[in-house]
Amino acid sequence: MIRSNIKMADVIIQNHHLLAIINRFGIKLGFGEQTVAEVCSSYNIPVEFFLEIVNAFNDPDFFPKKNMYSFPLSLIIDYLFKAHDYYINVKVPEIKGLIEKVTKTKDIKTQKAVLLIQAFFNEYADQLKKHIKREEEKVYPYILELENVFDSKEQNKINEFKSKYNFRIDDYAIEHEDIEEKLYDIKNLIIKYISPKDNYIIYFKILGQLAHLEEDINDHSEMENKVLIPRVRIMEKAIYN
Repeated sequence: MIRSNIKMADVIIQNHHLLAIINRFGIKLGFGEQTVAEVCSSYNIPVEFFLEIVNAFNDPDFFPKKNMYSFPLSLIIDYLFKAHDYYINVKVPEIKGLIEKVTKTKDIKTQKAVLLIQAFFNEYADQLKKHIKREEEKVYPYILELENVFDSKEQNKINEFKSKYNFRIDDYAIEHEDIEEKLYDIKNLIIKYISPKDNYIIYFKILGQLAHLEEDINDHSEMENKVLIPRVRIMEKAIYN
């Protein structure tokens, strides 16, 4: 369990995969001997929220906790926006670059398999971008406005909101694709059907990066499905009933 009095450096040493998560909060390296609480304070980050997120990624059995239901949805959505940016602008290009390297193999049989995997991953990346675009342009703005209206308790705002949106969170929940499933399929293709004669280490790197992205997106979906959507349902019920 990561706690507020642990040194931030020790958090990364304990699990270096958390470095990408910490970076989403805008935290940069060079925090010396500062504790988690001290670093969060210097970056104006609610330490309780930070701990919920890093512990969720550090321990699959940790998430979700009751504290997640007390944070403003605007805080959670801000974090989800930053996660989207990481997927699209960091992780996906990184994996595409690794796959591009192995397409240059001289072994024809391996090259054909790699080109197929490249096509599958490009298709996945397009699907992920569409998924993210829908969330950022339709779902998240709806949730933020709903929270604002719900907190205000002003009937005129409630009426305006109800007339503005022909949308419910369950519409989104039904269509909420299991976007990590295709990553699992791509990993299986590499493991089962590629026997490279060169660049062997790069294939290990590709598998590792696919696994990291799959786990990250799975945790991302868990936050949406187990925290965001249930809380929105509660607010919708209060407003529409």
